[in-house]
Amino acid sequence: MELGYKQLTDPRFVLDSYEGEQQREEAVRLINGADIVIAGAAPDVMLAERMKSGKPVFRYSERPFKEKISLLKRIYHSFSFHARDHGNKNVCMLCASAYAAADFKSIGMYKNRAYKWGYFPVTRTYDPEDLIAKKDPKTILWCGRFLDWKHPDDALSVAARLKTSGYDFCMNIIGSGEMKQDLTRMADAAGLTDRVRFLGSMSPDEVRGHMEQAGILLFTSDRFEGWGAVLNEAMNSGCAVVASHAAGSVPFLIDDNRNGLIYESGNVEMLYRKVSYLLSHLERQAELGAGAYHTIIDEWNAETAAERLIGLAEQSVVEKTAPHFYESGICSKAQVL
Repeated sequence: MELGYKQLTDPRFVLDSYEGEQQREEAVRLINGADIVIAGAAPDVMLAERMKSGKPVFRYSERPFKEKISLLKRIYHSFSFHARDHGNKNVCMLCASAYAAADFKSIGMYKNRAYKWGYFPVTRTYDPEDLIAKKDPKTILWCGRFLDWKHPDDALSVAARLKTSGYDFCMNIIGSGEMKQDLTRMADAAGLTDRVRFLGSMSPDEVRGHMEQAGILLFTSDRFEGWGAVLNEAMNSGCAVVASHAAGSVPFLIDDNRNGLIYESGNVEMLYRKVSYLLSHLERQAELGAGAYHTIIDEWNAETAAERLIGLAEQSVVEKTAPHFYESGICSKAQVL
């Protein structure tokens, strides 16, 4: 609510199957009667009858193993949450992380049934030339919660290095969280008060306004970032993104050096080199921003996702065949990374 999101309680969209037996029965009836079911965190027991009947189910998930755990614990996860998915050609996985297919493969699941998917925030349409022309190429943006696995401190480390090296830039940091005091102390100690602005939390529309103005966006999350919709939004806003390879959305959305730059997660030296390159090569910065914009507008958006998912569903329901993979992008084969 603090960030401007509404609480979704409309019963047309939300059915809480745990409120009572009647609600649970109604949920199962809807699941069993639908042509297609898309299931995220739904308990396996809710899907058991449908799976047994052979009706199509599309499960979706970020990577299940964000922490490095033993094979035994992975197998336990498999049988606790996806036990009936093994070998069932009518159960497919929509991977909301580039690393989900590998995690599931490690426990023998969804072989040749894992599709590229993701999260699809609102897509805005601009005149791309006008969007890029209005940007300040010296403005760097970081936004998100101040959590250790999002690494806002890496952005400050880069800012300190850029200042020492004599670059002309401004860094805006949007967000709040448990690291706030540490970050402000770090900025003060590095003498960054004239280059770095902490703007606090703000609504999604206000964040998008800053993205539309910024030339560069830093996306520094590690493997605990299941997806990271900030990347979709920044690319849609024409930012030249420098992104950590470990965040779930990055290998799906960014083609390195075509529509953004990828660096090795945690490698601050590499991050610095790529940011300094963009500050020194403004034409290239603009080209990457334009490439990012077209990636979202032309392919990675909710409209394309809906059309392709309907295409897969028609194959399952009408043609009675296992759905094929699209050649690239959404609903193409999720490779094991």
